[in-house]
Amino acid sequence: MTEAAKEVTIQYFDGCPNWQTTEAHMRELRDGGIDFSLEFRRIASVEEADAVGFRGSPTILIDGKDPFADPKAPVGLACRVYRTPAGLAGTPTLEQLRTAILGA
Repeated sequence: MTEAAKEVTIQYFDGCPNWQTTEAHMRELRDGGIDFSLEFRRIASVEEADAVGFRGSPTILIDGKDPFADPKAPVGLACRVYRTPAGLAGTPTLEQLRTAILGA
């Protein structure tokens, strides 16, 4: 029996371009043979951000969970920052995303 494909959702808001880099990373991973569905959810207001616990753009959910969650990060419409081996960045690295998806 094969394992079901992961469900990946990228949450974003229009004021932050970093989600587009994350989208490109995800498409590269999928083109490389990692099986997952990819959906997008635009967060349109501060109220919606509060309602879903949106901690910045992009937020990557794998099977509904945020593998990069920082409970101290504020909720709201802001660009999110990720810790990477090269320092802080607006998106996780390709390898960090691969590890998160395969490990979820």
